[in-house]
Amino acid sequence: MKKIFAAAIVSSGVFINGFSASALGEEKFIFEAKGKEPTEAFKGSFEVPENRNNPDSRMLPITYVRFAATGENVGPPIIYLAGGPGGSGVRTAQYRRFDMFMALRAYGDVIALDQRGTGASDILPECVSSQQVPATVETSDEEFIGQHRDALVECLAFWKAEGVDVEGYNTVENARDLDALREHLGADKITLWGTSYGSHLAFAALKQMEDKIDKVILSSAEGLNQTIKMPWRTDAYFDRLQLAVDSQPAAKAAYPDIKALMRRVHEKIEKKPMALKLQMRDGSTVDLLLQRRDIQLMATSAVSDPQWAAMLLGLYLAVDNDQKAPLEKVLGRFMDIGKPIALRAMPTAMDIASGMTEDKRLEVAQQAKASLLKDYLNFTYHYDGIIPAIDLGDGFRENPVSDVPVLLFSGTLDGRTYIESQHEAVASLTNLTAITVQNAGHNLYMSSPDVQTAINRFMEGKPVQEYTITLELPNMAPPE
Repeated sequence: MKKIFAAAIVSSGVFINGFSASALGEEKFIFEAKGKEPTEAFKGSFEVPENRNNPDSRMLPITYVRFAATGENVGPPIIYLAGGPGGSGVRTAQYRRFDMFMALRAYGDVIALDQRGTGASDILPECVSSQQVPATVETSDEEFIGQHRDALVECLAFWKAEGVDVEGYNTVENARDLDALREHLGADKITLWGTSYGSHLAFAALKQMEDKIDKVILSSAEGLNQTIKMPWRTDAYFDRLQLAVDSQPAAKAAYPDIKALMRRVHEKIEKKPMALKLQMRDGSTVDLLLQRRDIQLMATSAVSDPQWAAMLLGLYLAVDNDQKAPLEKVLGRFMDIGKPIALRAMPTAMDIASGMTEDKRLEVAQQAKASLLKDYLNFTYHYDGIIPAIDLGDGFRENPVSDVPVLLFSGTLDGRTYIESQHEAVASLTNLTAITVQNAGHNLYMSSPDVQTAINRFMEGKPVQEYTITLELPNMAPPE
């Protein structure tokens, strides 16, 4: 008998097809999202082995929040796969994508999943190492990387002593958890809805359990061999950013050559680091000797979306003009100064396990020599060789081959998962609809009503044309 969830009778928690929240061990509660009306939902959990390759593995709790379906003709449960790795699906529903969770209820129960080691599923202790990068003393890249490698070695010993099996924190195990969730829900199939690392997880699931996946909705796709990004594609992103800037006269006048500005600032700070007094979130001030590497690391985060890229360009311009105030006002909101290096087991191990092929390792090393941001976009590149036992191998990194219907949204100004790389990641999917979102960045799901419209048509089985959704570009000019 086919087991697909249908609409819930919310007052009782009983499903029309006979399944109930109580049968799943769920608890009904009022879900509160920021700035939204409270809604009824169900908390649930199940257990999985931490490492399925270890017969003596301890069990982990996997938790989720289920929003019951509201439509008349609903399909399989829709599982949200958060990015990161390390993001919480439940927290995502509480904030930026709540409206999408509610909209998708028309097509099935929507599950906000906290993956293993995240959110309410996180039973792993954070490791605070003894390594601390000095805030006011100039340090080389080699020293900086060396301290982070030493911190990882410390943390591996710490986690082992705490009973954590880091070999269980990889995307293959994460995908197996999805099948366990499917079985827990009593569903023949599930629909996957993810972004960034969530797409990476969805690709792994397509390889492992294709016959149990009904549909897949993705944005900002990260392929199975794309955990480590190619430095030259970062540079190509700045070319696209330049074209966007050039469309606004005031921004074009301020940034006639973004790459030249960035190289000029890197060389300037390399020769003479800038002494700053940062205004921290708690109102205190902290001294920082701003180095070239600090700016590059800041850029790896800010390139995600155009509004952050605009802020980044303003900070580069401030350094170029010897203006400290803009940096002192902004950087303290995003940097933890003078604290020991701390690591979380799940995101650290997940990225290391996904790894890279040997050819890619050599390419990254070669390209990083002349690239604007070097090899800092994914820092786990610098952990290479420390724990080779957890690497999933080149077979894992091969693209999935599947005819499951997949809908992909890609932003042209995404500086984290580049549009060219996204198209390569889905090259072997034969039932793909790819939509380009012009001027969108990495976080594009709520960027336009047209995105939701396309998702609705896809979920309803209606034709979705491959087309471009065009967003208004934010003001890229520096503040007056």
